Amino acid sequence: MNQSSNDKTDKHSYTKTRTTEPFIDSQTTHRVMQQERPLLTQKEQRALITYNHITYLLYVISYFTAGLLWIVPIIMNYGKRRDAEGTWLATHFDWQIKTFWYSIVFFIIGTIIITFALGGVGVSMLADSGNIAIGSFLLAGFGALLMLFTFIWHLYRIIRGWIALTDNRPVP
Repeated sequence: MNQSSNDKTDKHSYTKTRTTEPFIDSQTTHRVMQQERPLLTQKEQRALITYNHITYLLYVISYFTAGLLWIVPIIMNYGKRRDAEGTWLATHFDWQIKTFWYSIVFFIIGTIIITFALGGVGVSMLADSGNIAIGSFLLAGFGALLMLFTFIWHLYRIIRGWIALTDNRPVP
């Protein structure tokens, strides 16, 4: 019985030392504890939070500029990513970088599918075959759906990440 009460005390004291920084899950805390560099000061943390707010905002604004601003936040994220290593803010930099690259890949795949399909429409006109045209339009529709899915997925990840940042939480 005495041993179990010691176990409870150990678990309790471990919990107190483990949760020294708010809003950090156990995996992030473990990584933070393994880092040799000191944690960020409040001023540095505030600066990186503001920086992340700006990059999330630029991603949203890029929807209204036909994606022209899409490259700016990714460059910004790669530039400041190292400053956040070992903190919960590093998850936001990684989240935005992964969101960017996966979106680019799926968007390009959708574009290639549509281009390939529309080439089939041209072939069907030359061959005077309606069957090839129907298949080409279906394939082009699949490519368009993939691009639409990518757009919605990208927007979802930006919103989810921004909400987590606002709540001072890491993203999964």
